[in-house]
Amino acid sequence: MVRRTPQREAVLEVLRRSCDHLTADQIYDAVRQTVPRISLGTVYRNLETLASQGLIQKIVSGSGPMRFDGNPHRHVHLRCERCGALEDVCLKKPLDPTAFVDEGSGQVVRSFVLEFSGLCRRCASADSS
Repeated sequence: MVRRTPQREAVLEVLRRSCDHLTADQIYDAVRQTVPRISLGTVYRNLETLASQGLIQKIVSGSGPMRFDGNPHRHVHLRCERCGALEDVCLKKPLDPTAFVDEGSGQVVRSFVLEFSGLCRRCASADSS
């Protein structure tokens, strides 16, 4: 177990308070409100540590910057094609993509990232206005 430091706690607190999926720079700006002397490198190191401990999610995709999610539980996201926002998707039923993997393939799936592409709530409502 990695020890808890004031910097690490401040990073975790920013992510837990936010409903958004923040970039490291956004987290850095927010943490500096309470820990003014923190460096961007310290924020990055703490994000990596928190992600490796399973306390947050690191969201890496081919489009846009890496983002971080304070919700560590497996869930699905939607990336807005218009504004680039990343939102949680509420599914009607639980979804386990690993259930679709052929067990005879010899592959071992340990994790997955599922991301929908479309319009976020704000952009979709602007279209309907």
